[in-house]
Amino acid sequence: MEKTINGKKYIIEAGATLEGATLEKANLAEANLEGANLRGATLEKANLAEANLRGANLRETNLAEATLEGANLRGANLRGANLRETNLRGANLAEANLRGANLAEANLEGANLEGAKTTLCTVNFTGNEYEQAKQFIKGLR
Repeated sequence: MEKTINGKKYIIEAGATLEGATLEKANLAEANLEGANLRGATLEKANLAEANLRGANLRETNLAEATLEGANLRGANLRGANLRETNLRGANLAEANLRGANLAEANLEGANLEGAKTTLCTVNFTGNEYEQAKQFIKGLR
């Protein structure tokens, strides 16, 4: 599917190469971006609700304040990604690489973090429920 975002045309499909793209505030809800390369892209405040990002390369991507509610991020590479204040409610982050990701004030309620990989992850659960914090830690085992 071809989509015009911020005046530029992009091909939005599985395996797409969108490295370094500026997709700020883009509406990509339910998009199929399985295996896509979005390394270093700007997706700040973008809507990726229910999107399929399974196995996508989101390394060093800016997803601050984005909506990824119910998104499939299984096995995605989010190493060094900025997920500050991102809505990840109900997202599937199983086996995702979250090493060095910034998850400060992210909403992880109901997210699947089973097998997620992280070592230097910045997490701030201020204002979030204690159960959410426990789920996050349990998912890192």
